[in-house]
Amino acid sequence: MKYILTALLILSAIQIENANADQPVMDMAPRWEKGYGIQIRQEYYGSSKLLEGNNKIDNPLGLERFVSKTWLEGVYTFNRSVRATFKLPFVYQRRIKNINGTGVRQENSGLGDLILGVPLKHYRNKGAYTDNFGITPSIRIPTGESSGDFPISDGSWDFGLSLSHSLETPKYYTSVELVYWKNTTGKRNMKAGDEYGIDIDLGYHPYHSDITSSGIFTMWNFNARHNGAPSEENLTTFTGGELVRTGPILVLYRENVMFRAELQYPIYEDVDGISNSRGPEVNIGIGVAF
Repeated sequence: MKYILTALLILSAIQIENANADQPVMDMAPRWEKGYGIQIRQEYYGSSKLLEGNNKIDNPLGLERFVSKTWLEGVYTFNRSVRATFKLPFVYQRRIKNINGTGVRQENSGLGDLILGVPLKHYRNKGAYTDNFGITPSIRIPTGESSGDFPISDGSWDFGLSLSHSLETPKYYTSVELVYWKNTTGKRNMKAGDEYGIDIDLGYHPYHSDITSSGIFTMWNFNARHNGAPSEENLTTFTGGELVRTGPILVLYRENVMFRAELQYPIYEDVDGISNSRGPEVNIGIGVAF
């Protein structure tokens, strides 16, 4: 029974990197006291599409930006309602940037910033369904390198908060989460703009085998973000603006092992000034709960 709960509940967390208040796949499981889990997740996004506001424009210099992150993520459950989570990425990033009218290639790799969170949840059992309300304070610690022309980190200590509600039945799942990040000024006077947004998940559980404790879970995610404009000295982030994305999520599980694949596609972008589109995002992860 423990593994069935793990498989059903591990699925629900959003994995949008630019909303770092969101937690690992396992943020809702395990639900038993002193349970813990760990996962590896690969994230990839980027584009050579150039935008001015919400309009695509010509890109004669071939400007582009692509980011690959390999995340190590984990959770520990003190009790059913109190957890602690961590996220630590290894980052490879490359771009072609307009410098004095010339497209200049830049790249960098290394450890990114460590994110710590404390998901707090209040559960209710209504018979036909269960739901929970959650609040998650988070902190982003500048463990990434902030030197060079294309630094991994801006060297700032940042603070996040998310408010959430989720509801589940044996077949269906819904989740709504509000996210906010306060980004402070880091090294070299770099500062990303504050971020806020909303995530919505709609899930369906089409198959489960009691014999093997395995099954399939599908979801459709919708998320929207607003990012304030960064400081002129900032070398790490996209420009500010609005981004709306949506896409499918597939989860396969067997006992306490979970595999998750996710595709997010931008349906609306409006950047401040001129910037590359963030582009489609792919996430693939595998996790284990104990």
